Amino acid sequence: MIQTLSYFTIQSNILVLIVAVTLVADPGRDGRIWRILRLDALLGIVITGLVFDLVLIDYVHPSGWQLVATIGFHYIAPWATLLGWLLFGPRPRIDRSTMAWAFLWPFAWIVYTFLRGALVGWYPYPFLDVAEIGYARSIASTAIILGVAVVLVLIFKAIDGAQARTASRP
Repeated sequence: MIQTLSYFTIQSNILVLIVAVTLVADPGRDGRIWRILRLDALLGIVITGLVFDLVLIDYVHPSGWQLVATIGFHYIAPWATLLGWLLFGPRPRIDRSTMAWAFLWPFAWIVYTFLRGALVGWYPYPFLDVAEIGYARSIASTAIILGVAVVLVLIFKAIDGAQARTASRP
């Protein structure tokens, strides 16, 4: 169970589920913690989809129910979440403070992943597997993904602000 919950994919899908349920209950939901969770869900799930498509797809060969889960976790959830956010918001919900705090979970996941990997010898993804590719390549892979995450958050902020301004025009 710990190993399953150690995947960024699983954590990001859980965040998407939590945020989606809270939005169904209250479409105008707001609050400091909720804004951070919403951005974490959006960022995490888009990163999940991109990393799977660009990096991991050659490493996995699912069949049966694994294939169904892979399609749901890596294709449907990421792009449906992004589309839902683009179409329905709510906005504005992304400010500089939210952007900064939204990186707490990914950084915590990275630290946890490398510490746990060093202790138990297991890493959730091949591009992080220190035993196979070494610390330099693992850290470089992590830095690239964090760079992409920063760019995505800046894009999300720009869209959030632009759509909020458009929605507020008479």
